Amino acid sequence: MNTPALQVDSVTVRYGPVLALSDASLKLGRGRVCGLIGMNGSGKSTLLKTIMGVVRPDRGSVRIYGGDPRAARRRGAVGYMPQSENVDWAFPVSVREVVMTGRYGHMGPTRRPRAADRDAVDQAIEQVELTDFQHRQIGQLSGGQRKRAFLARCIAQGADLLLLDEPFAGVDKRSEATISRLLRRLADDGASVLVSTHDLHALPDLADEAVLLMRTVLMHDDPATVLQPANLARAFGLDVLDDGRGAR
Repeated sequence: MNTPALQVDSVTVRYGPVLALSDASLKLGRGRVCGLIGMNGSGKSTLLKTIMGVVRPDRGSVRIYGGDPRAARRRGAVGYMPQSENVDWAFPVSVREVVMTGRYGHMGPTRRPRAADRDAVDQAIEQVELTDFQHRQIGQLSGGQRKRAFLARCIAQGADLLLLDEPFAGVDKRSEATISRLLRRLADDGASVLVSTHDLHALPDLADEAVLLMRTVLMHDDPATVLQPANLARAFGLDVLDDGRGAR
């Protein structure tokens, strides 16, 4: 149980001549929520895609629960919520069908759902409050509802490590509250969550720890420490000021 859920060691990623990540390292324990913060282009999405195996690092390594990340992904231990712009919302698939894809790792080669798969999908959809929308085409939902549908996929999957790329971007308050509540509950139940977010005000209530990223990990500490204006200025620039309300 002392083995971390996620360990990233000295990961460097280049897209041609562009350096996206440079010697980035972090460790995430079990049952923890970690906020990943940084400006656009700081490497947050690249880091999440590297952990997912979508991007291959030029150097460095990733371990999930102490083992090969490919094996962890094959057994469904890793759930991923992509950014909205990386999803084809016109694809003719319903909310329920999207959530059911989270069960593929539990099915046989024919991917024929069993009673346990259908029950897991029912429960996940209910938890994200989308039961009345489960048969709608995914693109017909609001931005917040779409994010909740992808979180339901992770829940149905039973993932132990959740990677979420900007789950609060463009969502309504109800969806934001639902997603935050479920992430905290999942962590309390033992899952580990790495969540990229620009919502700095909500971070202390959501996360146990925070990583400040600017192509490398500048700081990894509790949210109150990371969100100090002097620390944020290292990644966001001098326009990050303390106006008496804390970081912004």
